[in-house]
Amino acid sequence: MNAQSDTAWTAQGDFTDISYWTTSDGIALITIERPEKRNAFRPLTSAELAHAFARARHDRNVRVVLLTGRGDAAFCAGADLSVRAGDRAGTDWPEHLSPASVSDVQLAIRRIEKPVIALVSGFAIGGGQVLHQVCDLSIAAEHAQFGQVGPRVGSFDGGYGINLLAKQIGHKRAKEIWFLCRRYTARNALEWGLVNAVVPAEELLDTGVAWARELLQMSPAALRLLKSSVNAEEDGLAGVAQLADDSCQLYYGTSEAAEGAAAFLERRAPDFTGVHAFD
Repeated sequence: MNAQSDTAWTAQGDFTDISYWTTSDGIALITIERPEKRNAFRPLTSAELAHAFARARHDRNVRVVLLTGRGDAAFCAGADLSVRAGDRAGTDWPEHLSPASVSDVQLAIRRIEKPVIALVSGFAIGGGQVLHQVCDLSIAAEHAQFGQVGPRVGSFDGGYGINLLAKQIGHKRAKEIWFLCRRYTARNALEWGLVNAVVPAEELLDTGVAWARELLQMSPAALRLLKSSVNAEEDGLAGVAQLADDSCQLYYGTSEAAEGAAAFLERRAPDFTGVHAFD
C-alpha cells in the first residue's frame, strides 16, 4: 500500500481479481488487481466487485469507499474482450460465486448509501470510464486518460455509459466521446466537469484518503440522503424507491412510527396525539 504514513490498512476477504482493505476510522479501499490486463474486468472481476461493494454497504464501520486499479498504468481499461461473458475457462473460479456483469457493479456503486471516490491513474477507458462516472467523486492523476471504444469494438453502453455522462458534461460532449472514440487528458476531464480534481500520480491515494477523512466528519445520514436524492432524479422510479426507503428508515426511528407499531402488537387503536414525526 502506498497510502499516507499514518494510514494503517487491513486486508479483508479472499478475492482473486480484486483486493479489499479497510482502516480503523471507516475507509474501505477496493482495488482491481489485474495490472497485466490494464485492470480490465471479466465476469469474475465484476462478481467480486459487486460482492465487495455489498460488504462495504452492510459494514457499519465503513463510511467511505475508495475505488482504484493496481499500478499507475490503468484505473480500468474496460471489459477484457479475451474472455466471454460467463466463461470460467482458465480461471480459479470460487464455487460459491456466479458470474456478474459490469452493470451489477454500476448498480452496486449507485446503491451503496456511502460516498464512493474513484482514484483514476492511467487509462479509464470504455467500461472503466463508466465505472468512475457512477462514483460520487473522481480524483485523477495527471497522466490519466479517458475515452470510449464501444463503436470501434462493436459495443456500447446505452444506460449509465452515455446518459449519465450527458448529465455530467452535456449531450454534445458525451456524443463526441462515444461517437468518435478519442482519448482525453485529465485536464480535459477537469475542465468538462468529468472529474473533481487532478493531482500528481504519487499523491493520488493520499489525496483520496484525505478527501475520505473530510467526508468522515460529515453527517452520514445527510450524505446518504443527498446521494439518494440525486439518484432519485437520475434513476427514475428505482431512484425514487431508494429515496423513499431511506426516508422510511429515518421515520421508523420516530415516536410516531413507534406508536403505530406498538398499537398493532398490543391489538389496540393507535393514539398519535402529541407524537407527530415532523414536529
